[in-house]
Amino acid sequence: MSTHTTDITEQTTQAESLNAIQKPSPVSFVEAFMYWLKLGFISFGGPAGQISMMHQELVERRRWISEHRFLHALNYTMVLPGPEAQQLATYIGWLMHGVWGGIMAGVLFVLPSLFILGGLTWAYLAFGNVPAVEGILYGIKPAVTAIVLFAAYRIGSKALPNNMLRLLALLAFLAIFFLKIPFPYIVLGAGIIGYIGSRLAPKLFTAGGHHGSSKETYGPALIDDDTPTPKHATFRWTRVISYLAVGVIIWAIAMIALSQTYGWDNALTKMGVFFTKAALVTFGGAYAVLPYVNDSGIAHGWITETQMLDGLALGETTPGPLIMVIAFVGFVGAWTKEVFGPDMLALAGFAGAAVATLFTFLPSFLFILVGGPAVESSRNNASFTGPLTAITAAVVGVILNLAVFFSLKVLWPEGLSGHFEWLAAIIGIVAFIALVRFKVGIVTVIAASAMIGLIYSFA
Repeated sequence: MSTHTTDITEQTTQAESLNAIQKPSPVSFVEAFMYWLKLGFISFGGPAGQISMMHQELVERRRWISEHRFLHALNYTMVLPGPEAQQLATYIGWLMHGVWGGIMAGVLFVLPSLFILGGLTWAYLAFGNVPAVEGILYGIKPAVTAIVLFAAYRIGSKALPNNMLRLLALLAFLAIFFLKIPFPYIVLGAGIIGYIGSRLAPKLFTAGGHHGSSKETYGPALIDDDTPTPKHATFRWTRVISYLAVGVIIWAIAMIALSQTYGWDNALTKMGVFFTKAALVTFGGAYAVLPYVNDSGIAHGWITETQMLDGLALGETTPGPLIMVIAFVGFVGAWTKEVFGPDMLALAGFAGAAVATLFTFLPSFLFILVGGPAVESSRNNASFTGPLTAITAAVVGVILNLAVFFSLKVLWPEGLSGHFEWLAAIIGIVAFIALVRFKVGIVTVIAASAMIGLIYSFA
């Protein structure tokens, strides 16, 4: 009996091992839709946390895409203007299910955040500050800090396989934190180093997931390192021209509709122009965009500095890209300017949020649909992957800078000469340990931290 039981156990173990190394079954459009919709509602933690969340789910657990293919796509989105996490979701959706798959993933990544942030902004403007809400935000902020630090750790452990790339990450951190060098210059410098390095020492400028390391760690993926590029992702000039034409037409129709309906001096029309420019000329993700949006929003009379800080807090604690703070600016600006009159402030606010979102994210879809095929064709080109690998290393340093920036703001809210928030420090440390040591989910960490903050507000 014991021998028979042992045999069954061994067979079960062998079956489990075989199942672990089998390639996942093809993913249907509906299954992908359900995942991207879920991600839109739980994607907390800003771009770093969202990228980490996608990596954990799509690379490690579901194995829809390999480590190397994921990092290659991430490298590309990191150098684009706009929200890299949303662009990464669009890229993976496009690679799996074509144009409509990319549009679906990108839209669902943003849409829940638009409605949630719109509702919170309406409550913020209509009812003002509420102690319970302030308490919840107090608890969430150190948790978000821990999530960003955790993301830097996870991405860095994969994207920094050697000391050269680790040195690049450290130099990027020092450059942006102490020298205040703008992110675009850091990207440019890292790209040049990567290009030269790929010629002199190509093995040092290879992404962490290259040469099948993902197979050794997570098993074969649906879109693996050696999976041929699907037909819809091959480069064709006709596709480039047609996608560009469609994007320009959508933008032109929206701008003509706003200008003809409300005039060029209306706040909604000005928002269309401004957020288009912001989407095209700002690099480095949300934290590079926010100072520009803050200064311009104040100059246009759409928002005050205090409101911008409150909007950033809301953006940090709602799902979706952190750059969705632009929806807050659009909502507050249209409300403040009473674009539909004093009796329709809420409708004006939601219209402003929608305009800001449309014109900010439209270029992101074009960057992926137009540039994606060229990126796919460059996967085995060291002259291209070397610079992008170096840029990813630099971005790890930038993410670490964000974690330090958050820490200073959360732990010393009045500046280093002010009081130290011991409870916030404890929440952040416990949250980080829970994420790293006990593999607790991000949503669970945020919920527990929010509850602690709520209890503290009534103490």
